[in-house]
Amino acid sequence: MQKVNIHEAKTHLSRLVEQAARGESFIIAKAGKPMVKVVPLDEPEPKKINRIGFMEGEFNVPEDFDRMFEDEIADMFYGKE
Repeated sequence: MQKVNIHEAKTHLSRLVEQAARGESFIIAKAGKPMVKVVPLDEPEPKKINRIGFMEGEFNVPEDFDRMFEDEIADMFYGKE
């Protein structure tokens, strides 16, 4: 594994990052003492979500859902008759 000092890492950061992204990890050292290891990220595949119909069958909608509590709502707006 390649070992570079901090000054070299700062000078050649773009190249080193590209190498790490390709799987070529490296170590950054300070005064010859290893400080950090740079490795590529393992990014998970994004989950493909089919949003249309994803809740199908999870609940039931009554036939009169648009008229539910119609009388109670009218009473709240207009008062009881």
